Amino acid sequence: MSRGYGMEFILRGYHVDDPTWFYLSFLLIIAVFYKFNRFWSLRNVDLGLLLLISPGVLFVSLQPETGYLWLFAATAALLGRVLFDSLFTRRPRLEQNMNVHGLTFLMAATFAFLMTKVMTEPPRQQTVDAVRNASRLIAREGTSREATPATPASEASPGSSLIVAPVVGISKAVTAQEAKRAVAPPASMTEEESESWYRMAGLTDPDVVAARTLAILAHLAVVMGLIVAGRRLFNDAPAGIAMATLYLLLPCTSYDVGKVIHVLPAALIVWALVVYRHPVMSGALMGLACSTLFFPIFLLPLWGAFYGRRGSVRFGLSVAGTTAIIVGSLALTSSDWQSFVQQTLSYSQWAQLPFRSDSGTEGFWSQYQPEYRIPVLVTFIVMLIVLTIWPRQRNLGHLMSQSAAVVLGMQFWYPQQGGVYVLWYLPLLLLVVFRPMLNQQLAPDIKPLAWLWRRQPIDIAAKGPTLVASGGNGSYLRYR
Repeated sequence: MSRGYGMEFILRGYHVDDPTWFYLSFLLIIAVFYKFNRFWSLRNVDLGLLLLISPGVLFVSLQPETGYLWLFAATAALLGRVLFDSLFTRRPRLEQNMNVHGLTFLMAATFAFLMTKVMTEPPRQQTVDAVRNASRLIAREGTSREATPATPASEASPGSSLIVAPVVGISKAVTAQEAKRAVAPPASMTEEESESWYRMAGLTDPDVVAARTLAILAHLAVVMGLIVAGRRLFNDAPAGIAMATLYLLLPCTSYDVGKVIHVLPAALIVWALVVYRHPVMSGALMGLACSTLFFPIFLLPLWGAFYGRRGSVRFGLSVAGTTAIIVGSLALTSSDWQSFVQQTLSYSQWAQLPFRSDSGTEGFWSQYQPEYRIPVLVTFIVMLIVLTIWPRQRNLGHLMSQSAAVVLGMQFWYPQQGGVYVLWYLPLLLLVVFRPMLNQQLAPDIKPLAWLWRRQPIDIAAKGPTLVASGGNGSYLRYR
């Protein structure tokens, strides 16, 4: 079934394939965001680097060798950009070529288009597998090795199954109601088309409904996180709308719109940045992100260094507490200890990192000896150590750019299709591109036993007010 066939149920004869969407979105992005009056501006350079990602993702499905090389080159350019981000001391506010009302309409229309694509096309098998695993956890069913879906380690984890679990219950109720209504396909369809219609609509499969609902909620969380970040962190609401619009317009988002497990940790990291003033809340969100996918674990040293000695204790305890809650939830929802151990370890993504020739990896490193990844991994670890200890005094801008650099750096040595996981770092990259100077956005000052230092109310009866100003002829008096 062609990728644009599902849209024909809404608009007869409508079809937009991936290359066509690339050209259309490319023109829209240039028209709205490109600064024609400032050709050499940093915004134009960033826009060009962002647009370089999508052709590589498109080439991976057509010519894999060319696609992986393209993505590695584009990712290297982006990595250099974010590593030198703190050196740019001038960040003028560059407005978009469309007012905020038009930009909001474009954002809403693009979101509706992408979510229509989610609802009409078959969901990703990896997402359906995660939903089915969550259904088994809710039912406390044992997960034998034969029943466990063959989901790649980069696509599933115990944390993702627990996050999906609430959506599963809602989808079952929705599916039951839709089955009672017995919505029929158009009469003009053949029997084969009618079967395809039911399958794509997902009326008979609650797992499909849950997978599509989860995709919509995950992208909505990213969009709302970028909007709130623009308003609360940048003090610029139009910048938040611009980031969300560009996130939806970029072709790489449309190509991987159904990869829910990739979107969830990115959404959690964005919201952790939004509430960075509260280390406990940020730690809880980062703990959820780490339980969902593999890569957020490498961000924890950076965040700990950002919060300092006292703040990092609260942050680390929150991460550990969230992890303990997730493990406890798995223990409660597993039928026995064997099922619990299998749920916890069978999806372990560390198993995908061996330097063996028979590891069965796909991607750039499948064409070379696996030992070649070792110096790349060592370089990444050195970069992570340097970013963790330098600079000593860091602000929110450093945290954003360094977090993006770490996730970008992982693309070079990660064996499972390294370079194609654009949705891991895209929201972080947009925050770096649109951010203003954030020199005053520092980590919160954590004081031990702060409740003892709260200001006590003044008893006016015991201590009278103090005169601080008066008129020359006594016409007014002001007390403190």
